[in-house]
Amino acid sequence: MLDLTYEMPKPKVIAGLKHDWELVIGMEIHAQVSSNAKLFSGASTQVGAEPNSNVAFVDAAMPGMLPVINEYCIEQAVRSGLGLKAQINLRSAFDRKNYFYPDLPQGYQISQLYHPIVGEGEVLVEMGPGVARLVRVERIHLEQDAGKSIHDMDPTMSFVDFNRTGVALMEIVSRPDIRSPEEAAAYVVKLRQILRYLGTCDGNMQNGNLRADVNVSVCRAGQYEKYQATQDFSHLGTRCELKNMNSMKFIQLAIDVEARRQIAILEDGGTVTQETRLYDPDKNETRSMRSKEEAHDYRYFPCPDLLPLEIEQAWVDDIAASMPELPGAKKARFMGDFGLTDYDANVLTADLENAAFFEAVAQGRDGKQAANWVINELFGRLNKQGLAITDSPMSAAQLGGVLDLIAKGEITGKMAKDLFEIVWTEGGDPAEVAAERGMKAVTDTGAIEAALDALIAANPDQVEKARVNAKLAGWFTGQVLKSTGGKANPAVVGAMVAQKLGL
Repeated sequence: MLDLTYEMPKPKVIAGLKHDWELVIGMEIHAQVSSNAKLFSGASTQVGAEPNSNVAFVDAAMPGMLPVINEYCIEQAVRSGLGLKAQINLRSAFDRKNYFYPDLPQGYQISQLYHPIVGEGEVLVEMGPGVARLVRVERIHLEQDAGKSIHDMDPTMSFVDFNRTGVALMEIVSRPDIRSPEEAAAYVVKLRQILRYLGTCDGNMQNGNLRADVNVSVCRAGQYEKYQATQDFSHLGTRCELKNMNSMKFIQLAIDVEARRQIAILEDGGTVTQETRLYDPDKNETRSMRSKEEAHDYRYFPCPDLLPLEIEQAWVDDIAASMPELPGAKKARFMGDFGLTDYDANVLTADLENAAFFEAVAQGRDGKQAANWVINELFGRLNKQGLAITDSPMSAAQLGGVLDLIAKGEITGKMAKDLFEIVWTEGGDPAEVAAERGMKAVTDTGAIEAALDALIAANPDQVEKARVNAKLAGWFTGQVLKSTGGKANPAVVGAMVAQKLGL
């Protein structure tokens, strides 16, 4: 997608008993800000610390303790907004969102409702070559995370760990632009990828550092287009929120089962109730958690402990100047500079470390060949052994050394795979290993020709068959390669076979 032209994918249609229905999905992504300290205190954000060991007085809501904004968290939110091509609001403000829960010691959450730090942006979600969905981002606001309630350590008591209390979260709110479960999962993948490239969130969904609330509704064909034309939500169905989803697979399953639940209610003459629901993967069903709250239910009001936040455009410009190359731009560059296919470029830019490894291998070499070896040989071996790219026994320089020997004609493709195996398990410089092991391609065309002449003379019947069906000439190539122990260049041998047989 070098020119960024694309077709929008068709919406998912689910057939009910009476009508066809279309999905409408909006998402609220909670992304934990990558920062060593919390949003309003200097307490550590270290994961895995002893319960309640990373708690400052302000986190624990001790009397008289006042929040102090962590400037780095603000910078990370601005950087995230810039990465989503969003408007950065030079003036924003914090509000109190009032509700009671045991792991919220203050009895309220400091958040941003009326004046978020980041305004409207966008995420381009690619669904295949030339097909993409542009998802509009309504806002990004900063807020405190809550603590963690633990109910399975004692049969009669619950415990609370406040370590996560006060950790900075970015809530990234999309418009209802997503039209299928697959698009929803792809949106989360793309957003997670962008945040990881920016270094503003590590995207660890297993630890809850990135989680999604998914708003699902259904409507009849044509209703969504009316909403788009008027921005009037009355044209859409009643939405239900699926809370705290942290798996791409479960996001897709939950959306599908919730949509079918709503369709069954509507076709039976009922009314969908706006509520928050939980997905049970064991039963593959959603169940009611609570009625859906609106802003007035939380009694929002400006936080009296914090002045409005004002930032300077020059500061925003400095952050913009330090922005890294983002996934879309990197993919386009890889396709242009290295001649990669859309698929290969997607695989290689999915992760920042993978992209850096590939680029180090491909620099000054055949880009397509480098991509083939990185994706098939290196990634295949890493996946087989459960290793991350950062733990690879083979460096980019070593893999590049193998490719250099192929390019010089010093080793064949088969020998290169053998060399890869040796360097992977034993290490060393590929050129030195190849020399020590006697791994050298046969380049003496006279020896190859003599072997081929002897083979032709001994197999006249096979010669006639090959002249009738050229595909059978491959038998001669294979036999010569076998006789040289795989050290002859297959292309050279193949050309010589074709010449000798008059093909």
